[in-house]
Amino acid sequence: MKQFNPTFLQIGAVVSVAAISVGLAFGAQAPASAQAAYGSYVGIGPSFGLTRGADREHKISAVIAGRYKFLTAPVSVRAQALVGSNVAIVPTVSYDIPLNWQTDAYIGAGVSIPIGGDTPVGNQTSFAIQPGIDYALPNSNVVVFGNAIISFDAYKRGGAAASLQGGVGLRF
Repeated sequence: MKQFNPTFLQIGAVVSVAAISVGLAFGAQAPASAQAAYGSYVGIGPSFGLTRGADREHKISAVIAGRYKFLTAPVSVRAQALVGSNVAIVPTVSYDIPLNWQTDAYIGAGVSIPIGGDTPVGNQTSFAIQPGIDYALPNSNVVVFGNAIISFDAYKRGGAAASLQGGVGLRF
């Protein structure tokens, strides 16, 4: 039986606090009419599993991430594909919190869908939450992103899974 390891919750809290700290460090004075981090993007980077699957290994994958930003609402549709020895797709809808003109912190909810065996987000379809941050580099179309995915009841024998992702994207 898989034991629950609360370490991923601590790491998720650290990621959330870090996201807010980064926003404050960059001067989180956003007027009421500000729409931070304009635009949608597609990006790539690494993904690191924080929990061990049935094969008792931490999974490392590549992530392909996409975000579609609704400019009139603080909502985005996101999707991530974690590609390694197996594949997982994680579509989410997020509530975006503008910290300044270049930075959005967000919290998303969706589902993790593993295809194949163990992935960084488990080995069965489950509900997932996704806290993260997007930072658009000034005067460019480059976005730096980072997030955590926490999948509940992610393993067939029970237990949650968590992973950290980060990378670089291009806005469109």
